[in-house]
Amino acid sequence: MSSMFGKPRAGGERPPQSPLAECNVAILGCRGAGKSALTVKFLTKRFISEYDPNLEDTYASEELVDQQPVLLKVMDTADQDGPGNCERYLCWASAFLVVYSIDDRKSFEGCQRYLEVLALHARGCQRRCPMLLLGNKLDMEQYRQVPAAEGMSLASRFGCLFYEVSACQDFAGVQHVFHEAVREVRRQAERSLPLRPLFITEERPCPPVATPVALPTHHGLASCTFNTLSTVNYKEIPSVAQAKLVTVKSSRAQSKRKAPTLTLLKGFKIF
Repeated sequence: MSSMFGKPRAGGERPPQSPLAECNVAILGCRGAGKSALTVKFLTKRFISEYDPNLEDTYASEELVDQQPVLLKVMDTADQDGPGNCERYLCWASAFLVVYSIDDRKSFEGCQRYLEVLALHARGCQRRCPMLLLGNKLDMEQYRQVPAAEGMSLASRFGCLFYEVSACQDFAGVQHVFHEAVREVRRQAERSLPLRPLFITEERPCPPVATPVALPTHHGLASCTFNTLSTVNYKEIPSVAQAKLVTVKSSRAQSKRKAPTLTLLKGFKIF
């Protein structure tokens, strides 16, 4: 069924030496929350209301997120009574989308159990995967049982992003949530990159020379002149107490968040 919903982007063929980056998203939640409806809406822009609640499958779609191509794989899970047999997606997923229905408080309470399992797994394996909490069925506003404030509070407690959408009506909102999961995975990867060492150099001017040094001529040999060149020496950074400090923005910050700052020593070059 994966090929049924996959929608590769049109365009030229990619060179075989440049495979697409992959992002695995697992959709979790209680039965009836609308996980399959969200998956199909994202992949096909269509809304289908009837699904087999026992069916679990993984789909793939080539997406363009912030002008960067990615192979987005989506696992539509089918847990029966809350989180159980979680290993199949805990070790597979790069990000988790935890879904509840705004007109069903039990599905919201089930989300808390999923978030607790994910948080416990993150502490055990020391690998943080982004989590997004999603309130579905916004078109059922007149039957709402879970206020948006409660969803925001639960998301804040577990450090999640929070959204409310309608799989029935809102393709743009559903697409934004899946693309935001990809962005969060990329941001997490950037935060995990080791810092590159900085090389600090100091240019020392050559000592003043009044006249070039000329070698005496012997036995008809032509005279030669040597000029002294300036040298570049690598040195250790002086202590902060002895240096004037200047703060500049780091070019590594690529997200919309506030750019981190880097403290440099005045009078030195960084490259």
